Amino acid sequence: MTEILSGHLANIFTGVVVKRLTLVETKTEKSNQHEFQGIRQLRDLFGEQDRRDIRTTFIWMNREQEAMSDLGFVSWSNVRKGKPRSPEFHLYYNNNSITETMKEGDYAFIALKPDNEVVVIVVPADSGMLQQLYWLFGLDDQQQREISQAKGKTAATLVEFKKDRDAELDFAARFILEELGIEFEIPESNRIDELLQKYPAELPGTMEFARFARDTMFDEVSAWEEPDETLLAWLVHEEKLFRRHEFLRIEKRVPAFSANGKIDVDGSTAFFKSIFNARMSRMGSSLEHHLEAIFKRADLKYTRGKVTERTSKPDFVFPGIAEYRDSLFPARRLTMLASKSSLKDRWRQITREADRIEQKHLFTLQPGISVQQTDEIKTQKVQLVIPGPIHATFRPNQQVELMKLKDFIKFVKQLDTVKS
Repeated sequence: MTEILSGHLANIFTGVVVKRLTLVETKTEKSNQHEFQGIRQLRDLFGEQDRRDIRTTFIWMNREQEAMSDLGFVSWSNVRKGKPRSPEFHLYYNNNSITETMKEGDYAFIALKPDNEVVVIVVPADSGMLQQLYWLFGLDDQQQREISQAKGKTAATLVEFKKDRDAELDFAARFILEELGIEFEIPESNRIDELLQKYPAELPGTMEFARFARDTMFDEVSAWEEPDETLLAWLVHEEKLFRRHEFLRIEKRVPAFSANGKIDVDGSTAFFKSIFNARMSRMGSSLEHHLEAIFKRADLKYTRGKVTERTSKPDFVFPGIAEYRDSLFPARRLTMLASKSSLKDRWRQITREADRIEQKHLFTLQPGISVQQTDEIKTQKVQLVIPGPIHATFRPNQQVELMKLKDFIKFVKQLDTVKS
């Protein structure tokens, strides 16, 4: 089944084939072959002509949604070329750390890029990333069921993308691609370069840079009327600024690592490690700064990052730490919000924060969390707070259990009306 979709992914992929891996497609003692079956959907994606040694990025997502990647190649070949029998295609792959890891029953997303390179994403059936990828590539419930129920036989879906120059990646799509380590183009680079002239060398601390991002938004936003959309707009704009500054730094420094015909391996490794660490660490702090800005505009009373008991420091306590530490202040008028840009297994630590508050609230930007994980979070008396536009990445039965940021703000304001 082929679906034609218009949208932002067209600048990254021309199409993707989604399938479950069969035993003969994986490297096992029962198969000496290194190939994906040349099913009809792959023929529609790659065409009828042989393609040799296509540069390929292999990505594997584990159960904790940590990505591993390796470079290699695939070759698309008709093994019956020149013979009277009907063509029989195979997609051969080289042996690498990802293909060594994959096994029967895993899900494969085989994507072709506009430059004719390939990305192969392998996801175990119990990975929380599976639902995110289904949403990212636009597979409906029926297509998902057909693929998941294909035990020992081939079932696949081809999704193709049409160019739309005006479309831009939304936040959830950016988040997923970031987790996969897939780079994407940052638009409006000329306008962003003008803004970054304020910081020609190094960027300031995360608080100042977050404020700078809010103050330089190209489009008007309303932190109170639409806090969910506003928060995501701030984060996307800050990401554009950060990535562009990152690119300009790399552009300036890279030539120095190959001066005099010699490559400075240690220097280049240290530099790119610092770039990576800065990218990984900034999101959590930026998110807290932007949440605080919204809480201030909503005129909420709160305390940020203070010890409740032991060494626990909830990100936000409402109406404040003084009320929390006052044993005479009613516990039912207290609440807390933990802020985590992504979940993985780190959400469990908040269950040990703020003993006086039984129902915890957890804000996250993580799209498409698995049903199993949202059920577990609920049983631990944790309420997920997720920006409204990201709710679409969850299944309908999950969405009814989620709280928007706007709903959380209303909830906090209502606590002031609770009778003592």
